[in-house]
Amino acid sequence: MRITVLAGGVGAARFLRGLKAEAPDADITVIGNTGDDISLFGLHVSPDLDTVMYTLGGGISEEQGWGRDGDSFTVLGELNAYSAGSGWSGPDWFNLGDKDFATHIVRTSMLAAGQPLSAATAALCQRWRPGVTLIPMTDDWAETHVVLAGDPGQPGPGPGTVHFQEWWVRLHAAVPAADIIVEGAAQARPAPGVLEAIAAADVVLFPPSNPVVSIGAILAVPAIADAVRAKTVVGVSPIIGGAPVRGMADACLAAIGVPATAQAVAAHYGPGLLNGWLVDEQDKAAVDAPELAGITVRALPLYMTSLAATATIARAALDLAQDLRG
Repeated sequence: MRITVLAGGVGAARFLRGLKAEAPDADITVIGNTGDDISLFGLHVSPDLDTVMYTLGGGISEEQGWGRDGDSFTVLGELNAYSAGSGWSGPDWFNLGDKDFATHIVRTSMLAAGQPLSAATAALCQRWRPGVTLIPMTDDWAETHVVLAGDPGQPGPGPGTVHFQEWWVRLHAAVPAADIIVEGAAQARPAPGVLEAIAAADVVLFPPSNPVVSIGAILAVPAIADAVRAKTVVGVSPIIGGAPVRGMADACLAAIGVPATAQAVAAHYGPGLLNGWLVDEQDKAAVDAPELAGITVRALPLYMTSLAATATIARAALDLAQDLRG
């Protein structure tokens, strides 16, 4: 079986562990979100690609869900000391561990030498052996920006536009967003292998990733969205009982006017894109929701509390895809 997965960070990475356990012989290609990518300390950082690579390669910090296991922060401490004493200003709101710095140095060196992001990703994966083919959504520049709504009567940032990471990490998504835009996506080309992986797939899966800034960013590349629409697509809701399982997806959904419910997220994707949708048992009303006509909805426990529980969710997604394909 050939499976292609559109992936964000932590939720997608944990789902992929269950998918690999449930379908060990499947040929799995992961198309990773790069809208979150950012330049920090002169280095190209790809948070979602690295989270998938580290998680499947056995190097993730399980407690955090991102970053390297057992990391230290000596380099970051030294950089902050220079920032305090020399007039040089670095981004003191984004933590990078010493082991993590090595990944970004290798990636940035390859990019500076003229290699595309897809080649750098493949080279990094040679070390981690994630057991999937990991491809960035594009080698071109495409960056997620947040348009701040702001409140002139309250302290803090006013209206303006910031990089998604600054809104997410520095501001903790506490400043309301008026919109979220993937700049450059409309002109971006899919990275080599992306369209081929979608075309060859028996099923395309949307794991429980952020529908706006993870899967939404990938689909903002027009050729990817067009290719996905031609396939059998099954998604797993990242919203359970009206709240995100992890992170602040509700703030992202609010920015584009979509309620934070499993039902509303499926309607946002729409039947032209989504064929099947898994929701948690507490959201089972979505199974018969008239606004989801054209999407087959099934309810089951969706909390990824263990590898076995996650594998069960992955099996349900694959079974639904098989039923849809006949």
